[in-house]
Amino acid sequence: MLTLYGVHRSRASRNIWLAYEAGLEFRQVPVIQGYRLADPLAADAPLNTRSPAFLKVNPNGHIPSLEDDGLVLNESLAINLYLARKYGGALGPANQAEDGLQGMWAIWAMTEVEPHSIQILYNRAGKPPAERDEAAALAAIAGLRAPFAVLEAALAASPWLVGGRFTVADINVAEVVRYAMPAPELFTATPALNRWLAACHARPAYQRMMAERDREPA
Repeated sequence: MLTLYGVHRSRASRNIWLAYEAGLEFRQVPVIQGYRLADPLAADAPLNTRSPAFLKVNPNGHIPSLEDDGLVLNESLAINLYLARKYGGALGPANQAEDGLQGMWAIWAMTEVEPHSIQILYNRAGKPPAERDEAAALAAIAGLRAPFAVLEAALAASPWLVGGRFTVADINVAEVVRYAMPAPELFTATPALNRWLAACHARPAYQRMMAERDREPA
């Protein structure tokens, strides 16, 4: 059986969403982020990203990680691309061109969007109010306007990112874009993006994942 290391309140959410879309059975090992603990190396600390047992799985000390029949994969977007290719049916690529496009959108999301969207999440929602940096949030919003224009143009031409159907590309990009949602001013000029994101979030697999995430301790 597939084993996924991580909690819903992490980038493992992307992998859980895809697994639910594909109807995959998997075992989830709840590894939490070490920074959430006062002493992640304490004897009674829960399994976390600094635990020696987890570092044997992922020496980078990040979640998620995936084990599948002896293969260990790290990096959430790469895990999703792998799962979609091997188990995802129509979520994965129908040909080499779609494989390239799905990989392209994953790398685009990681490099063009997430460095900014994660700052919006941290400084508009994630951190305690006293620790938030609105200047950093505003800089991130400015940095996302050009990538959002690129995404808007792609989604104005097609309802989904690859192959005219919902695929792993939509999951990967939507989960990175979700981090920017605490900045509603970014979405005022992106009707196609807004429609697409709402369609992604209306999917039962996404709603199941988020309901489970909401039940996890913050």
